[in-house]
Amino acid sequence: MRMAIMAGLLVLASASAPTVATTEACATEAPDYAPFRDGLFLRYLNAEPGGRIDAVPRIGLSFGGEEPLRAELDSGSTGIVVAAAYIPGFDQLPSQGPGQLTYTSSGRQMIGQWVVTPVTLSGKEGASVTTEPMPVLAVTELRCLDTARDCTPRQMPEHIAMVGVGFAREADRQSQSTPDKNPLLRVTGGEGGENEGARRRGYILSPEGMHVGLSRGNTGGDFRFLKLDRQDDGSDWKATPACLALNGAAPPACGTLLVDTGVSAMFMTVPPAQAAGAERTLPEGTEVAVRAGAGEDGFELYRFTVGADSPLAPDAIHLRVAPDRVFVNTSFHLLNGYDVLYDADGGYVGFRRR
Repeated sequence: MRMAIMAGLLVLASASAPTVATTEACATEAPDYAPFRDGLFLRYLNAEPGGRIDAVPRIGLSFGGEEPLRAELDSGSTGIVVAAAYIPGFDQLPSQGPGQLTYTSSGRQMIGQWVVTPVTLSGKEGASVTTEPMPVLAVTELRCLDTARDCTPRQMPEHIAMVGVGFAREADRQSQSTPDKNPLLRVTGGEGGENEGARRRGYILSPEGMHVGLSRGNTGGDFRFLKLDRQDDGSDWKATPACLALNGAAPPACGTLLVDTGVSAMFMTVPPAQAAGAERTLPEGTEVAVRAGAGEDGFELYRFTVGADSPLAPDAIHLRVAPDRVFVNTSFHLLNGYDVLYDADGGYVGFRRR
């Protein structure tokens, strides 16, 4: 659903192999996932051979045994958003009232009703998980922001099916996108196999698919963790802290990071001192360094030079210069270098180098 960014505003960008500093302070100590039941792996419907991701991942989405939709898996939003016509008897389902969700990357506003229904998510090889009855936004109208890049308003639109599994998205024109709307946090029993331990709510995103639920089996390897802070109202975790440096400008600018599987381009907001005169995009040859964490537990995640060639490269960079915010949306390409973990119960993010 995320629309392609206007070519005139974009520049091809790319990344060298990700570097992880070995001489810096250690990241947060890893949580113990041994007591928890095994998760389930859902392979993307459009998973590429060789374990590389080159497009927004797709996952099966169905209601009440209907044929699954090929929905976009979007870690940049929270909540399932589906054209009302695709939800059987949506107008007869229990409702939580009017709803809307805005995708700031495209400028699209989804307007409809929050209906309550169980949801099934399925992978390429038939594995599936089902949620308890939960809110789903049945879209009856598509509106466009004045700044929308590619959007046509419509009544009763079709071809809308997105599964938003992100966190800390409420402030980005998504005030209704609270954790109760995340289907991966509403999964019912049954996917745990022989392991009867409690479920650790969370997931791991990889280039090939996602692990639903965290356990010893799927969290092994060289994960580096950051502990998240709670939002002031306690309803969700805060976004991942991060720092950016362009061409080695010091001090780096610190704010937040979003690993967004719903877009192929990088969205970046930096102050004028880091932009050094750049507007709307970064010129070729610019070195971008991204550090996960903003304190002693932080570590360099990766760096790239605009115009180079690497599977971690965003298709484009969309730059905003502002004195009051620092932000980077890595795009799905980061998954070509890292598996990315989110622990909703413990409040951790983790990055495992591939």
